[in-house]
Amino acid sequence: MNDCGAFGYCYFSQATKTIQRVVDWYHCALHFFAWRIKCDNILFKTGLATYFAVNTAITMFSFEELTLAFGERFSQQHFPETPKSLYASCNYFIGLGGKRIRPVMCLMGNELFDSIDPDAWHVATAIELFHNFTLIHDDIMDEASLRRGKQTVHTKFGTSTALLAGDVVMVIAYDYLNKISNKHLTRVLALFNKTAREVCEGQQMDMDFESKENVSLEEYLLMIELKTSVLLAASLQMGAILGGAGEGNRNHLYEFGKNLGIAFQVQDDYLDAFGDPEKFGKDVGGDIRQNKKTFLLLRALEVASETQKMELRELMRLNPADKVEQVLRIFKDCHVHEWAKSLKQTYVNIALQHMEDIAVVSSRKKPLLELTDFLMQRQH
Repeated sequence: MNDCGAFGYCYFSQATKTIQRVVDWYHCALHFFAWRIKCDNILFKTGLATYFAVNTAITMFSFEELTLAFGERFSQQHFPETPKSLYASCNYFIGLGGKRIRPVMCLMGNELFDSIDPDAWHVATAIELFHNFTLIHDDIMDEASLRRGKQTVHTKFGTSTALLAGDVVMVIAYDYLNKISNKHLTRVLALFNKTAREVCEGQQMDMDFESKENVSLEEYLLMIELKTSVLLAASLQMGAILGGAGEGNRNHLYEFGKNLGIAFQVQDDYLDAFGDPEKFGKDVGGDIRQNKKTFLLLRALEVASETQKMELRELMRLNPADKVEQVLRIFKDCHVHEWAKSLKQTYVNIALQHMEDIAVVSSRKKPLLELTDFLMQRQH
């Protein structure tokens, strides 16, 4: 390409981005003026008291406030009473609690562009139920004995009941999606189904990696993007759909969530190896016992000496009683724990750039930025 062609291409590319940002700001302006008209009508009809009530209602909520609000709504009964042998296991797992990050991200994605739509609570509930479905089945596949410091469902109720419990939790998730208005149902349902399929694909890749000797970092990144990141990204984007966000803003928010999800997984890999069991809530070294390919293992195999590589492969093949301790020793000798912290920050920075590119006033972004800090500093 000659200089003129290159200049023209760059100019066109920049102009396209500028036009998209203008379109996104136009959508935001429409929502703002619609809200002002609504407030002015209320002021005219009912006076200042009602006007300030509406004005207060659009105040941005923090992650903590939304977590509490969602927790209160989610604590309601989701399942029938009989057969008790099935639904007792569902209620048991739901009762274990959790961080509720994904449903709250849906609410925050909605509120980034508008006041929270009542349908967002239904979508958030569906997201949390879907996430719990994946955890129940993941624990079976991982042969995990603990989840959030308590017995896993298959350990307490048996594998067959745990499989059915996961299935019925997923079915109830769709019941909640069916409650939202037709205006957004098609788009939300399409994204939900696409995400559910991708999560299953990521889980299968994760299991395949256990028996595959050589896994590249690119393959691993694709796996965690599917298994972990897309649900975080889709949760935000489903909220944005309900908030009336433009396409450019929705895409930036999705990329924010996706890269934050990768950073989240780097942190999760790190905590699984080096976390405090009391804070982490499950057995430390679980990934090592299962021969899972993680950021830490892939990095160690990349930078270790030939002797260390041979030792790692022997530990993975023989599974000695002190396997976790021996692998952690090699990880520390290779400084992979320090590398993981640096990699996590790289993806956080990419996520923050996408957040910067979203065309809304900066004050509306504050809760999501605070959530980013919380996720990256967590110890569980």
